[in-house]
Amino acid sequence: MHDHILNNIPRPEHPRPDFMRDTFYNLNGVWQFDFDDADAGLKERWYQPEYKLSRAITVPFCYQSKASGIGPTDEIHPVMWYRRSFTVPENMWGKNILIRFGAVDFEATVYVNGHCIGGHKGGYTPFALDATAFLREGENDLCVRVVDMPDPVQPRGKQYWKQGLDSCLYTASSGIWQTVYLEAVSPLRVEYIHITPDIDRGIATAEIMLNEIPKQEVTLSLQVKLGEKHIRTVTATTQRRHCTICVDMICNDSLSPLLLWSPRHPNLYDVRVQLIQDASVTDQVDTYFGMRKIEVRNGVVYLNNDRLYQRLILDQGYWPDTMITPPSDEAIREDLEWTKKFGFNGARKHQKIEDPRYYYWADKMGVMVWGEVPSSFVFTDETVENLSAALLEFIRRDFNHPCIITWVPLNESWGVPQIVANERQRMTASMLYYMTKAADGTRLCSGNDGWEQAHTDICGLHDYNSTKEILKNHFADRRFMEDQTCDGRRAYADGYRCSGKEAFMVTEYGGIAFANIGAQGEMGGMETWGYHGKESDEESFFHRYQECTEAIAEIPFCQGFCYTQLTDIMQEINGLLTPDRKPKMDVARFQKLNRKER
Repeated sequence: MHDHILNNIPRPEHPRPDFMRDTFYNLNGVWQFDFDDADAGLKERWYQPEYKLSRAITVPFCYQSKASGIGPTDEIHPVMWYRRSFTVPENMWGKNILIRFGAVDFEATVYVNGHCIGGHKGGYTPFALDATAFLREGENDLCVRVVDMPDPVQPRGKQYWKQGLDSCLYTASSGIWQTVYLEAVSPLRVEYIHITPDIDRGIATAEIMLNEIPKQEVTLSLQVKLGEKHIRTVTATTQRRHCTICVDMICNDSLSPLLLWSPRHPNLYDVRVQLIQDASVTDQVDTYFGMRKIEVRNGVVYLNNDRLYQRLILDQGYWPDTMITPPSDEAIREDLEWTKKFGFNGARKHQKIEDPRYYYWADKMGVMVWGEVPSSFVFTDETVENLSAALLEFIRRDFNHPCIITWVPLNESWGVPQIVANERQRMTASMLYYMTKAADGTRLCSGNDGWEQAHTDICGLHDYNSTKEILKNHFADRRFMEDQTCDGRRAYADGYRCSGKEAFMVTEYGGIAFANIGAQGEMGGMETWGYHGKESDEESFFHRYQECTEAIAEIPFCQGFCYTQLTDIMQEINGLLTPDRKPKMDVARFQKLNRKER
């Protein structure tokens, strides 16, 4: 790692432990910045190196955050410009130089030394652009124009498209919000690698995609290790972009011939992929995976062929000073540690494609994760395009993480508000389900989590009622509930019903706020809140929590739950932790209640 990365540069670590080359040059830090409310920048050529932007911003924090150095503003600024200079490290010359962006919300256009080198649309997923042809020795100018309109057609998640706060929607996060870095690569290189485990056959299948068709036959080498132990080296030759390599994972010289990934034993296999041309290694990527199987059989969820009861926490990934950008790698680990301390075995990352290092640490620490696509809030042709692109890019980036066991393309009919009776919206939900299964047949899919399901592997219903009696009544008759309603909401859209094969879960409940802990009164012009009022003290909290959780635990056909939520966020004060991660109650007592046998 370069020395400059260690000196007061935010988020200095490599952002992709699941896809690493040994060339990495971090471009986080202070950049020039300006709003372009008149949208005059293109006409006035702000992308030219000599144009100086008037403000400064700390990347990778959105301008609305305190950590950016700009902070909350009184107006929405849809167009913004970023600029910084950089010098290509000497050891990178002679290769192609990619500029990689972890995530830029929403639409980015990138210029190097005044030349447009490409762009990307989509606020939560990565992209890379080849800058080689426009680079020079000495200082280079990097300029980024970002457009983030207050448009509910974009996949926004919890980002409100108007000024202020609303209901459960928060301040928007615009612009660069994940790490920007340089990477030196060979002209022919590995674009991505997806590794599919098969624990029943004891094999792992690696699908390797190159960036272009080789001009001549090349060799791909796959080296698999478990810690310091070498497991297998497999090679294959190809003259195609796509190459599949099957690896025998059984070690017959060991008492444990195949180590599986699970929350109790998060075993990870390291993989080194080498591209060999003319007897020389021209590209090398390090990744990892876990031997893990998740499935639903006749309404029951199994992990590695053992029955799994999921105790999930709803985690939205916001921090007071940095908003949707984790302030540090340590902050990511801390949230996962709290998840485990409270007795949960997994997290539903709600309405956010998270920083990839979250999934990395969940892999290492043994926390199961539901990966959820941020919702749009109106239905148009663009909604279909935007959600499809976000879903597919999400799966492509994070396919190798064993922690991810479920994909969630839609939540509570957001973006498809007439799904019950509108055929196009029902077809959109079904399309997203089948698109998920086509891109990744190894995981579960909760098609429209909350209610009004179409195709799905999990009938996940949300119910925030606050008494045991009401909750037990709602879930007393599974057939009636799934054919009719739960808490006034249809479980399935027209033309769909439970087949008996889906797993049932209560995927949101609780949401209990304190009246005397956490932010109170008004925030951003909006009163703070939790579901069904606020509890006056710790004892009343535990009484209500125990009643609600026992009601769900006693549902005989239920495969798990997801409690709302890990932390307070802005006007929502129903977290187990305050925004600065202080627990509101006795953590050991909560864990004991949470881990009761079911």
